[in-house]
Amino acid sequence: MKLATIRLEDRTTAVRVEGDSLIDLGLRDVGAVLAAPGALEAAATADGPRRDADGALFASLVPRPGKVVCVGLNYQTHIKEMGRDLPEFPTLFSKFADTLIGARDEIHRPVETEQFDWEAELAVVVGRQVRRANEAAAEQAIAGFTVLNDITCRDWQFRTREWLQGKNWDATTPVGPYLVTPDEVGGLRPALDIRCEVNGQVMQQDNTGDLLFGPVDLVRYVSTMIRLNPGDIIATGTPGGVGHARTPQVFLNEGDTVVTEIEGLGRLENRVVLNGAR
Repeated sequence: MKLATIRLEDRTTAVRVEGDSLIDLGLRDVGAVLAAPGALEAAATADGPRRDADGALFASLVPRPGKVVCVGLNYQTHIKEMGRDLPEFPTLFSKFADTLIGARDEIHRPVETEQFDWEAELAVVVGRQVRRANEAAAEQAIAGFTVLNDITCRDWQFRTREWLQGKNWDATTPVGPYLVTPDEVGGLRPALDIRCEVNGQVMQQDNTGDLLFGPVDLVRYVSTMIRLNPGDIIATGTPGGVGHARTPQVFLNEGDTVVTEIEGLGRLENRVVLNGAR
């Protein structure tokens, strides 16, 4: 099953994707589908107003998740290019909901940064509440997967040893366009091709099978610390090819187009605009 959140004239709504049609599920967004008891299961067969998928305006998949937990250094290629040892435990940081944008929205490049970088990522979407999950509970808590690009201000990220300030800027992080259930992509540890292009040039190309800590591992680990709720997102980390690690370094500028794509999950296409003060 494939779900999305689209924008209408006066609201957003959750839809099920069936070919060229979008079936309105009658709830405001995918987060609301996940939060309502039984709604995710019912979405598979629910009927409602049908809309044409062509020209649909995608909002961020879950516009206001309770938490977005991100993993750094989770692909061997990226760990090596950043000159680090393989970690024993996941490296975690968080993003705020105000960073999130839709699959075709503009990325707002802050005037305060000179090192605006891309990070294509597989994201896990939580479908049920879980705390201190064992493996079985972690598996059951995963509603599906989506595409995320953890756009980062590197010069702010490396001001200190903590990464938060490089990762949390308004309207910088596209997420979507779809939530795809595990059965559609080969299970709970999918091996999917992932790539990021900037202005048509491939910058990152890898496979999610290279993750050190897989989706179930991450749900178990994060839920040990804090309760995970429906609609929460775990961004699983990025492969090699980021601009910061290139020689010479390459960063995003006004007018650039960033395309982030994961096999079977969909495509983000976002243009970079300057500042975007709100």
